[in-house]
Amino acid sequence: MNDTPAAKLRIDKWLWQARFFKTRSLSAKQVSGGHVRVNGNRVLKPSYGVSPGDVLTFPQAKVVRVVRIEALGERRGPAPEAQTLYADLTPKQEKPPANPKYEGKGRPSKRDRRALDLSNPFDPE
Repeated sequence: MNDTPAAKLRIDKWLWQARFFKTRSLSAKQVSGGHVRVNGNRVLKPSYGVSPGDVLTFPQAKVVRVVRIEALGERRGPAPEAQTLYADLTPKQEKPPANPKYEGKGRPSKRDRRALDLSNPFDPE
């Protein structure tokens, strides 16, 4: 009858230890903003306890990260140590070609550049 409770760690502290966020307050802000999900359920409290086996889903730098917690850290160590705390399940995304209209036939002429500028939908002008 030795029922030891499963080891848990605050979610904001784990995200900081695993080096997903630079500061613990940034990770707490992401959690309290409702941007982090644990096993598919949205978490709003930075004090929520996570344990090994939980799957976290959160946005980071225009990419939605999906990670499975492998271990709980004791400190915020170097990056190689932090990478042992999780398994990355994020699906790989293909990069679109840089400029599909330009075929790479040397430097475009002034006329070609103007045509490219007119056809670019992402031009800020």
